[in-house]
Amino acid sequence: MELVTTPRIRYLRSLADEILHNYGRGRTVVAIDGPVRSGKTEFGDDLAAVFTERGHPVFRASLEHFHRSREEQAAFGPETAERYYSYGFDYSLLRRVLLEPFRLAGSTGFVTQAFDPTRDDRIIPKWITGPPDATLIVDGRFALRPELRPLWNWSAYLDVEPTDEADILYSVKEHPRRFATAVIDNTERSRPRRLFLDSC
Repeated sequence: MELVTTPRIRYLRSLADEILHNYGRGRTVVAIDGPVRSGKTEFGDDLAAVFTERGHPVFRASLEHFHRSREEQAAFGPETAERYYSYGFDYSLLRRVLLEPFRLAGSTGFVTQAFDPTRDDRIIPKWITGPPDATLIVDGRFALRPELRPLWNWSAYLDVEPTDEADILYSVKEHPRRFATAVIDNTERSRPRRLFLDSC
């Protein structure tokens, strides 16, 4: 079904065309990074809708569904921004049940949700499969941290001023804008625009 053309959809179509031009065959993983309240989940959902409009198989996931439980996080010390940045998410689980099996393609199953942050509890896994040519769009905070960067074929960083201490720590420590394929000003969500950073 064709989406209603708005400035936002027109922009997302241009991103989808770029991604499909470079990674239209095989299994592709796209990351949408950004601070709290940057609109990354909505951005990922809308980008996925454009892929569907293009007739390209697409799957969605969020790092929010790969949290560690509050009890597991507490084992790493007092609640601080540093602790949350370092131990808030279970990246081993993310790789094991989602990213690695997704990339294997074929009949290998993968899981897009493993943890419910609202209930603070694991989710009974629902294993799904997809066609050989498909894109997985993953949104979430800290997606461009060093150990995750190699896992994405293409990435975007939504350049909204961070207000949460963990996001500020991440921004200062890892400089995610430097490593994103596209840095996007999503302050005005109806009209996102790409930023071209001075590399000098």
